[in-house]
Amino acid sequence: MRRARPGAVSKGSRGSAERALTSVAAGDAYEELSGETADAVGEPTGVAEEGPRLWHITLSVSGAEAPLAEVRRGLEQLAHDHPFLLTSRYAVDHAEIRYWEEARDLHDAAAVALRLWGEHRQTSQLPPWEIVGLEVIDRQTYHHRIAEGYGPLPATPVGVHPF
Repeated sequence: MRRARPGAVSKGSRGSAERALTSVAAGDAYEELSGETADAVGEPTGVAEEGPRLWHITLSVSGAEAPLAEVRRGLEQLAHDHPFLLTSRYAVDHAEIRYWEEARDLHDAAAVALRLWGEHRQTSQLPPWEIVGLEVIDRQTYHHRIAEGYGPLPATPVGVHPF
């Protein structure tokens, strides 16, 4: 007799039988923490969980020299395809892209930022440069830096500009 978990499909009949999905109750521990965040030990902090937050991203890329006109055209195409980009600065061998990203936490914002250049290299015909720098800061920190007169300058003028 062959044993299998309930609802599993045998290898010979893959796709011919449907698996039933079942729910599992969350339990008391989930009920206590829903609507609150927990600290590293799992204790409730009493702070209501937030939704997505805004993160200011500065992505720096660099590589072999490329014609300036092609770099500009690629960054303009990227900005056209993805209007969330605030500003891009570029030279023949490096560029900096700044924008706001909405994400649940810093890890999610950084993951999206690290994929930006590679995923759009082909469609925007960007140079084959590598990411050499990434800064991700929350909105409050960004505004605090600006108010104190340090940190990244406000992304103006908006658009694609040479260094």
